[in-house]
Amino acid sequence: MSDGLEGVVAARTVLSDVDGQAGHLIIRGYSLDDLAGRTRFEEVAHLLFDGFFDDMPADLTRALSEARAAVFVETAALDERLLALSPVEAMRALWARLADGDGLDTALKLLAAPAVFTPAVVRAQAGQSLVPPDPSLRHSADILRMLHGRPASEAEADALDAYLVTVSDHGLNASTFAARVVASTQAGLTSAVLAGISALKGPLHGGAPGPVIDMLDGIGRPENARAWLEAALDRGERLMGFGHRVYRVRDPRADVLKAAVRRMSEGSNVLPGRVAFAEAVEKAALEILRDRKPDRPLDINVEFYTALLLEALAFPPTTFTGVFAMGRTAGWIAHAREQLVGGRLIRPASQYIGPEPRQAA
Repeated sequence: MSDGLEGVVAARTVLSDVDGQAGHLIIRGYSLDDLAGRTRFEEVAHLLFDGFFDDMPADLTRALSEARAAVFVETAALDERLLALSPVEAMRALWARLADGDGLDTALKLLAAPAVFTPAVVRAQAGQSLVPPDPSLRHSADILRMLHGRPASEAEADALDAYLVTVSDHGLNASTFAARVVASTQAGLTSAVLAGISALKGPLHGGAPGPVIDMLDGIGRPENARAWLEAALDRGERLMGFGHRVYRVRDPRADVLKAAVRRMSEGSNVLPGRVAFAEAVEKAALEILRDRKPDRPLDINVEFYTALLLEALAFPPTTFTGVFAMGRTAGWIAHAREQLVGGRLIRPASQYIGPEPRQAA
C-alpha cells in the first residue's frame, strides 16, 4: 500500500501525460512547449473537450464569450456575507448557483464562471462597480478588462493565455482526482468542478503561488536572498516555489511561464527589474537546496513564475487560486466527462488498522 496513493494508477486518460523523471508535460498529444505562447486558451479547451461532447462547434471562442455573458447574471447574488469571504470562497459560492448537467452548455458556463466571478469579487470587495463581459473579446482579454476596467494590451492577454494554457491540465493531481471521483457518481459537471475548486484552494495545491510574493517581498533585494533563504530553512520552513510531488527535475511549466514574463517585460520600465530580482532569488535558492539536500532533487516549480506573471498582470495575490481555476477548469471538465463516458464508480479499498472487536462489559 502506498501513502497518498503515490504510484497507484487510478485512471486511464487521453488528456495529459506528466513525466516527472524527464520533466515533460504532454496535453492531448502536444508538448506544453508547442502549446503555450502559441495557442489561445479557447483552442486548448477545445482540444481537451474534443470527443466528449456531441455538439462541439469548430471554434469555442464565440460560445465561451456567450457563456461569460450568461453567468454574469449570478454576480447579482454578491452580498455582504459573500464579500466577507476570501475571493476564492466567494467565487465558489457563486459557482455553486449554476445548475448541474453533463452537456456542453453546462461545461461552457462552468468554464466561464471563474473568469467572470473572480474579477467581479475583486471589484466588489474594493467598492468598485462590476464590469460586464464583452462577447466580442477573446477570453484572456475579457478577463483582464473585467478586472481592471480598461482594455488589456495584446502582450497582457498573450501572457494570461500562456498561463491558462500551461495550467489547463496536469495529470491526476489532487483537484482533478477529486473531480473524477465526484463525476464517477454521476452527480453532474457542476458538482465535479466544485469538488475540484475545493481541493485546489488548499495550500498544498493551488493555494501555493500567493506566498511566493510574500517571500519575494520579504527578501526585498537580491543581495538579501541567500541570508533570507538560509534563515527560512534554518527555521524549518519550506521555500515557496521549489520542489514538486511529481517532478524530479525542473518543472517544464516554470520555464514556459518565465518566458511569458520576459516577453511581457519588453517595453516595461518596471518589470525587467522585478524579473532580474526573481532570477537572483531563484539562483540563490537552487544553490542552497543543492548544498543542503544533495540527495533530494529540488528544483523550481510552476508556482514561482506563476506568482511573478500574475503579479505583473495586477491580480491581487488573494486571487491567484481563482486564476489557477480559470485554466484548470478545462481539465476538470474534460476528466469528468472522460470518467463519466468510460469509467466506473471510483471506490478504492482501505486497510483497517484500528482495534479488534471488544466484548461489551
